[in-house]
Amino acid sequence: MIELEQHPSASGGHASDVAEGWTRAQPEDQDAAELTALLRRHEERGRGWSSGTEDGVLVEISRDEAARRRNLVLCDPAGAARGWATTFDRVAGRMLFTMVVDPRLDDSPDDSPDDLLAHRVAELLLEWGEETATTVGAERGLATQQIDSGAFAADVRQQRWLARAGFSLVRTWWQMTRPVGPGDDGLPGPKPGVRIRLVERAGSGMPDEDDLLAVHDILEEAFADHFNAHAETFVEFLARLREDPGHRWDHWWLAELLDTPEPAPVGTLVGSVTGEDTSRDSYVEYLGVLEAARGRGVAKALLNTIIGDAAERGLGEVGLEVDADSPTGADRLYLAMGWKTKYVTQSWHRDVPVGG
Repeated sequence: MIELEQHPSASGGHASDVAEGWTRAQPEDQDAAELTALLRRHEERGRGWSSGTEDGVLVEISRDEAARRRNLVLCDPAGAARGWATTFDRVAGRMLFTMVVDPRLDDSPDDSPDDLLAHRVAELLLEWGEETATTVGAERGLATQQIDSGAFAADVRQQRWLARAGFSLVRTWWQMTRPVGPGDDGLPGPKPGVRIRLVERAGSGMPDEDDLLAVHDILEEAFADHFNAHAETFVEFLARLREDPGHRWDHWWLAELLDTPEPAPVGTLVGSVTGEDTSRDSYVEYLGVLEAARGRGVAKALLNTIIGDAAERGLGEVGLEVDADSPTGADRLYLAMGWKTKYVTQSWHRDVPVGG
């Protein structure tokens, strides 16, 4: 890691404020293995099991020209990473903030006394997140920048730190999975007048741009009135999904109505691949259907498609995330199709004034 100079006004305080000998650092690619181990310990403590991968960490610590991702690592006197925060300027007005504090640090149920190492690490990382939010908001020309963070529903420690830093719990999410088994490669197809197809690809293997634009436009319209919706440009959308280690073009589907003069795209499912090489699964990143086509079984047909695809590939399950407070009742469809909640996560938000 590259050790950073101490600048309290830009770093959320000195790393030595944690304890004597602590330092701040900027992670490099060679630090991915250590940060993955730290992330997995955090997941095991908060959820009971881990899924973090080195490929995923490499995405988080990558440096792009637009500087949409920023990182801070706090290291103990031996140089070991004990706290890590990463931000992602996802869209105008919404900055994602992830904080990982080593569970091996001292802690107590009531988080006292205040000089406990875990508490101080979290405090400094949260201060850095606030400073980064003001920078990101200023670069975007905003008056207010939202920080969007999260916690496992069972991780009371993380929730307590977020609440003390001024965050509010705003949403709960069910992380659901459906096992893939015999017969799932023969699920019912779409209703008459509806066609499900993969996005078209040229000889180079790259998808047709018109199809990708259709996917983006459908999702923007379908989710326009959903919780915390922020418009995302086509370029931002495509770049974000393509950098995901689980990205596969052959997991992008379009649903079209055929009882129109020309086939009309009305729904889409963007999937990805998750897990390790020896245990791969499919995941529904996005499922969107235009309001004009709802009630024609488009969503169910798209879900049957990714289930069938997973069965043909010999994958173990299909995962997805659903808003526990969604007014659409999407969870009823998932439950009816065999999905069950595996664990629960929370969204915590804070609005930071940018100033002028």
